[in-house]
Amino acid sequence: MREEGDISHIFTAIGKVPGVNCGETLLLTGNWTQHPKFGRQFNVESFSSTLPTDVHGIRRYLGSGLIHGIGKVYANKIVDYFGIDTFDIISTESARLREVPGIGAERARSIKAAWDEQYALRDMLIFLQGYNISNALCLRLYKVYGQEAKQILQSDPYRVAREIDGIGFKTADKIAQNMGIPSNHMARIDAGILFTFSNLELSGHTACPREEFLATAQQLLEIRPDSIADRLNALIRFQKINVIADDLLQTSLMSSFEMALVKHVHRLHGTQSALPPIHCDNAIAWAQKREGFAFADEQIAALRYALTKKLSIITGGPGTGKTTILRALVAILSAKNIKIGLTAPTGRAAQKLTETVGVEAKTIHRFLQFNPKTGQFFFNQENQLPIDFIIVDETSMIDTRLSVSLLNAIPDHAHLLFVGDIDQLPSVGAGNILADFIASQRFFVTYLKQIFRQGQHSEIVQLAHTIIKGDTQVIPEMTDLDRISPEHDFHFIAADSPEECSQKIEQLCTVLLPKLYKINPVNDVQVLAPLHRGNAGIDALNEKLQQALTCPEKQIPWCHFRLGDKIIQLRNDYEKNIFNGDLGTIDHFDPDRGTVFVKFNSESAELNRTDLGNIALAYAISIHKSQGSEFPIVVIPLLTQHYVMLQRNLLYTAVTRGRNKVFIVGDPKAYGLAICNKKSVKRITGLSHYWGKIDHPSRH
Repeated sequence: MREEGDISHIFTAIGKVPGVNCGETLLLTGNWTQHPKFGRQFNVESFSSTLPTDVHGIRRYLGSGLIHGIGKVYANKIVDYFGIDTFDIISTESARLREVPGIGAERARSIKAAWDEQYALRDMLIFLQGYNISNALCLRLYKVYGQEAKQILQSDPYRVAREIDGIGFKTADKIAQNMGIPSNHMARIDAGILFTFSNLELSGHTACPREEFLATAQQLLEIRPDSIADRLNALIRFQKINVIADDLLQTSLMSSFEMALVKHVHRLHGTQSALPPIHCDNAIAWAQKREGFAFADEQIAALRYALTKKLSIITGGPGTGKTTILRALVAILSAKNIKIGLTAPTGRAAQKLTETVGVEAKTIHRFLQFNPKTGQFFFNQENQLPIDFIIVDETSMIDTRLSVSLLNAIPDHAHLLFVGDIDQLPSVGAGNILADFIASQRFFVTYLKQIFRQGQHSEIVQLAHTIIKGDTQVIPEMTDLDRISPEHDFHFIAADSPEECSQKIEQLCTVLLPKLYKINPVNDVQVLAPLHRGNAGIDALNEKLQQALTCPEKQIPWCHFRLGDKIIQLRNDYEKNIFNGDLGTIDHFDPDRGTVFVKFNSESAELNRTDLGNIALAYAISIHKSQGSEFPIVVIPLLTQHYVMLQRNLLYTAVTRGRNKVFIVGDPKAYGLAICNKKSVKRITGLSHYWGKIDHPSRH
């Protein structure tokens, strides 16, 4: 680069330059700044790029792994054969690639398709550079819309906000405003109203009072309230939004979901059971003999409800006997040759249920046999499950949409048992299913409160129940990590600042815990943090732990991941059968295909470049993402800087994820704040308003 007539020199440029790859020449526009530590830098405001024109640059560009089907070996072969004409040949005469030794018709077609895709993606990345859209979101846009992505953005930017998870209204609005769409345009107001509903659903709500909704929408749209109210009323007339009792607003789709749930509960309650005659007293006595001890009264009540009532719920915290009940129930049903279905929301929860009862449990998606090609479940309202008794574990994690799909597929004659912990965090998706079902009085509910012998010896179980009771007393904290006692299940390690907290967590995860317990720090230790940002947040901890636990030599050339990295899936990918919250490990990569292979449990998934935006490092994950899981050792940063998220049920959920050991690292004041804050955000749902709209034979 030249500056003020000087000859070219090496300099530092900072800024966003998405889609740039090795070998390209950049024309940067911006200004020079003086950094107090790093000196003179060029601050990039915009850029354009040209492909390399010399043989060396072309070789580096193709050999970077960017183009599917071309790694370093084939890059060298192609450039050796075509020289500086390489790019023109691939663009306009791709059939000639077959002249290169080792390249057949299929590989030539693959290279041409990948080349065209990369050009379309590159064009879109440069188009979006001024809108603060991350590369990961750009890749997601391209995955959904393909080569039409740029055209769709230009013609209907609000469509992107509606259809692409992660691209908000404000980003789409910025594009629209640059295209001259006025702030009071009908399309903009409608998009803002619908996006407000989407945001409410992301916060867990399925409904919202009208006044609160209008205030929220106005904050987003920043226009006259009467303009928003007019369009809201129009959407109500067009039946895109429904008004339910007490002037609650819902999208018509969410209304249909909640009404369907109520109808299914009514249907199941009002039909006859298909179970053979079971003498409950004899069956429970047999199960107690099989387990080798007498059950408590509340456990017997839970078993009796499950065997005699079509709809029942068991809720309780750790150590209260849920495992014993489920094991006994499955044994009784199996002895009677009753067809049982066991399911849970996540793979880890299903695996845990399998280990608990000795019978295979499946995720709800596998249980209902989701077909990624059709986007539908094989088992549904028209083709119901051939099962007589269905047990659903970790019900607090199930959102409204998935609940509807599950209840659709349950036949009239089947018993349905929900199992969950009412004190845990509710589902990530919209709804509050377990709490709403309990409040409906349509289910026979057993509350397990007694801690049994095994739990009485667990410091983790004792701590969990202390948290729920609101007791702020905690095991005395320690500052010296060398004082950790292997005999104890729980330790509170004091750290005054985020920097000290981060440093101690790194020491724990990389040195002390592997040494004390002879464990694998990647597989057996899980950091659960309340927030993403900050020195003791998820992002910073992941970066620090990746550096400490993996080798720089194992870096994958085209992304920030390394071989051996622990990762988490961020979105459902039905085609690859991997789901939001699944944990995996990066196993290997294919430089020729530009793909990464991740091992989820025992299965391997091949991820291309667009898929990489759907995974993240998982040495540290959010407490919400940990629901339904257990980890041998859990480490929890807890600081007053996390005040936004310091809630009792959040801390309770984090602590109960630890199977063997739990370490809290942070400020005792933050612990006290979390315990005292019982007012987690109340979820507003419409489910309770629908029960009375359907005649029901009885309430319990």
